[in-house]
Amino acid sequence: MLNQVTVTLNGATVAVPAGATVAVDMILAGQACRTSVGGEPRGPLCRMGICFECRVAINGKPHCHSCQIICEPGMKVSTDE
Repeated sequence: MLNQVTVTLNGATVAVPAGATVAVDMILAGQACRTSVGGEPRGPLCRMGICFECRVAINGKPHCHSCQIICEPGMKVSTDE
């Protein structure tokens, strides 16, 4: 069995494999990272932290690159902040 980490994503508890990035958490939960000004859902594109499409708030800190941050137990992730 894989080790798992539990994080809170937009108020819901989500378990992901240990070592997974926040972007993986978002994908597994079927959540968009943010919504564009036109209303389209946005998600990880480059997976290198240069496109800014995967920005989320983590533990209250806005504009974090979800593709570059490993999930930690108890982490709180929210979108469109």
